[in-house]
Amino acid sequence: MKLHVINTGYFKLDGGAMFGVVPKVIWNKLCPADENNLIQLAMRCLLIESNNRVILIDNGIGNKQDEKFLRHYYLNGSDSLDRSLEVSGFKKEDITDVILTHLHFDHCGGSIERIGNNLKPAFPRATYWTNEAHWQWATSPNEREKASFLKENIFPLEEYGVLKMIAAGEKKANTLPSASFSDEIDIRFCFGHTNAMMLPQINYNGHTIVFVADLLPTVGHIPLPYVMGYDMFPMETLKEKKEFLAEAVEKNYILFFEHDPVYECCTLKMTDKGVRVNETFSLSKILTD
Repeated sequence: MKLHVINTGYFKLDGGAMFGVVPKVIWNKLCPADENNLIQLAMRCLLIESNNRVILIDNGIGNKQDEKFLRHYYLNGSDSLDRSLEVSGFKKEDITDVILTHLHFDHCGGSIERIGNNLKPAFPRATYWTNEAHWQWATSPNEREKASFLKENIFPLEEYGVLKMIAAGEKKANTLPSASFSDEIDIRFCFGHTNAMMLPQINYNGHTIVFVADLLPTVGHIPLPYVMGYDMFPMETLKEKKEFLAEAVEKNYILFFEHDPVYECCTLKMTDKGVRVNETFSLSKILTD
């Protein structure tokens, strides 16, 4: 197995929305805001070479939206999906599988590209993976969340017949439901941020790496009360974080962050204030161990 970090660029969101009930005087020390109260966030994806498969986890915001839409999110930086794939030695035609943690536009926008007046899968040889509960949720969205589910990112996957579903396993006590994707990748399911979000868990060279998506968007979201205002079911997020973080400390998981603008990975430790960061590092640290 080989792992590659795929940086698709940066964007900005309201810091208050990202930290919910936590006061700005506290979260601003973790993620400093600009004069418009916006904080910088990454759209960091992960590519996995495993058993003749090339698996991409999420793919950023894409570039097919109009200027007005993109202007709301202040896209910045020199990284892009295509450029990062090229740096890692790949092109879109090489991707065999795309695991979509969930169908919010900043996670799946790169799935579909606009060619002329047509929308087509950006990875022509790939199977795209979601799950039935989340698909139904995203394709019949509630009024609060529907702005995050863009039809042009979602429905072409079904229309082109490239979509497959991962079935969630039964929930066990004090752990997130899970399913097996391959010999080396399991999928954990969460229900607080959005219905049936998927967290890939990768067994790599004696390490367990969890792609934590929007359960823990940044290192700053590790304390239990630090829950996003964007979450549909914040009390469920709180419960899921408590269960997952305890397990992550016990089993020494490596957390891989999709949105943290600085840190790619961390390990955790238990303190008298609860679970906190033990060590932050780039994924390359374990790739060269």
